[in-house]
Amino acid sequence: MDDDQNNEGNGIVAWILGIAVTIAIAVAIIPAILAAMNASPAPVAASAPTMAAPVTASPVAAPPATDALAAIKFYFETGKTDLPADANVQLAAMIEAVKGGKAAKLAISGFHDKTGNPEQNAELAKNRAMAVKQALIAAGLTDQQIEMRKPQETTGGADDREARRVEVSAAN
Repeated sequence: MDDDQNNEGNGIVAWILGIAVTIAIAVAIIPAILAAMNASPAPVAASAPTMAAPVTASPVAAPPATDALAAIKFYFETGKTDLPADANVQLAAMIEAVKGGKAAKLAISGFHDKTGNPEQNAELAKNRAMAVKQALIAAGLTDQQIEMRKPQETTGGADDREARRVEVSAAN
């Protein structure tokens, strides 16, 4: 009888772990799928409701732009340089615009705020911009197709994360 009860307990634990793993996989995959769906040029009805992006503690990129050359913003956590997992999805249209000749190169600008050590802030903004540059190079762009701009200081605005961003845009 004890063996049967032990097997039942193990079965329940295995079932619970299976559900937890399934949920974890879904949470990891769904944002990338939604981002890919938003990046597609499928027509959207004018009256279709839009959903706000969920607020998370991880780095968050702005929604994919419908215009291939519209600027993209990546937001970072305080003191971090990690790109969001879907950075390549966010950059795909811009990369294709450069490869297709619609833009000669992309400009990367890092931003930081005025609080704390200015030199450390500028270095952090530079390292965040370099992380974006590495993602562009990994996606097939060359060094000559990427223009790095000096880290810029900002007052932030209504949201502190504006000061912890990197912008990617078509270079003029």
